[in-house]
Amino acid sequence: MILHDLFLPLGSTQSEVKATSCRKAGLAEKAVRTFTILRKSLDARKKGAVREVYSVLISDQEEIIPPVTFPYVGEREYRPIVVGFGPAGIFAAYVLALAGMRPLVLERGLPMEKRIKKVDVLWQEGVLDPKGNAEYGEGGAGAFSDGKLNSGIKEKALSRFVLETFVKFGAPEEILYLNKPHIGTDRLRDTVRRMREEICRLGGEVHFEAQMTDLCADGALARVTADGEYLTDRVVLAIGHSARDTYETLLSRGFFMENKPFAVGVRIEQLQRDINQAMYGVPSAPLLPPADYKVVEHTAQGGVYSFCMCPGGYVVCASSEEGGVVTNGMSYHARDGKNANAAMLVGVDASDFGGGVLDGVAFQKRLETKAFRAGGGAFRAPCQRVGDFLKGHVGSLAGEIEPTYRPGVTPCDLNKILPEKVGAALRLALPVLDRRIKGFAKPDALLTGVETRSSSPVRVLRGEDGKSLSHPSVYPCGEGCGYAGGIMSAAVDGIKIAKCIIEECQS
Repeated sequence: MILHDLFLPLGSTQSEVKATSCRKAGLAEKAVRTFTILRKSLDARKKGAVREVYSVLISDQEEIIPPVTFPYVGEREYRPIVVGFGPAGIFAAYVLALAGMRPLVLERGLPMEKRIKKVDVLWQEGVLDPKGNAEYGEGGAGAFSDGKLNSGIKEKALSRFVLETFVKFGAPEEILYLNKPHIGTDRLRDTVRRMREEICRLGGEVHFEAQMTDLCADGALARVTADGEYLTDRVVLAIGHSARDTYETLLSRGFFMENKPFAVGVRIEQLQRDINQAMYGVPSAPLLPPADYKVVEHTAQGGVYSFCMCPGGYVVCASSEEGGVVTNGMSYHARDGKNANAAMLVGVDASDFGGGVLDGVAFQKRLETKAFRAGGGAFRAPCQRVGDFLKGHVGSLAGEIEPTYRPGVTPCDLNKILPEKVGAALRLALPVLDRRIKGFAKPDALLTGVETRSSSPVRVLRGEDGKSLSHPSVYPCGEGCGYAGGIMSAAVDGIKIAKCIIEECQS
């Protein structure tokens, strides 16, 4: 049986959870043959008296959660090609490798070992490598974020498969049951590398510094140009949300595409202890994790919402092109940084940037260029205190909260960088949110801009069978093609596309 809403004190051990479960189920502990913690979360409704909440599977019978399996297909005349090695591409390639199809992966960026070094140079010295940055390379953009795995998608079995796979390759086992699982940037990097090694062991290949520069797919076969020319009957297009030159290539080759709504804004930083105090009623406690939050506020100028909240984290440079500043958030597994941060975003659509397929991309670029110039170059970012932002003047950055963004920040008026609609919505929302979560937007809190890459501004159209509506040998996939919005949803989409290919090959 599954038991929900088991309330226990903070720091309860698994044996204590099991004992409580047995009492509620009316079972003697020695009779229990199945015991699995399905979910663990926190009940912080009563400040200063936070409790743990569990859901468990318990039985006096052997009850096994059915695993997700994939049929074995074996080698075929043409190897499937996976373009991109972020979450969607990794899981598509992994499932195809499990099916014996020996996928060939083409990734424009660098392997993790080299990528980490290039990103460190960007963050420390302000020098960008277009092949190795926080957007391009093994693991995709998610490899330099928090490794958050919570998602609202409905495919629970596939989500479980993603979590179990991550654990198999080195992620902490707690992600299987935490309500808001996260791996952490430091742990995710090694996990991704081990998955690549397994894909290769199963017969797949992963080519780095192999940017796809052309894709001719007018018939049953497709010709992919990257570090060579490859002929195949199936291409998984898992390009990521920052592959702007690839969007141009696809458009020139007649792919059916459309622009899509996305969101832009800034990163906000608060002291983590203030967020802990607001959410838990205490600034810190040995048994409590750093508190997180998720906020939404509807204003006359549009909705404002938090995204990719990083407890105990850092604001980082996620630029992938010269002359443009892009921010993102990152936490290590321990989440032990002094500050909390989150993106504060406002939705934009064709009414804001135009109806052309790539008009959203152009909109992003304009904001990123303005931020770069305001920062003064070398990928320094424009930054402003909330109090000064609300008053509309630059002000000083001196204060209790220190900016974590590297390679550095420059005092600016973000109102002059952000679109008027976005700035106005933020000015209306921040005071309201501060009343809801004390300290959220106090005058000393920091805003750093700009955040433009929360999701893809383009969708490559596909049918129910996963195939491109214009080029049936191509399978658009993941966040870059407009079908996901985070690590978990992108990974699941990669699995779904791989399943489509496997099923088709069996028919």
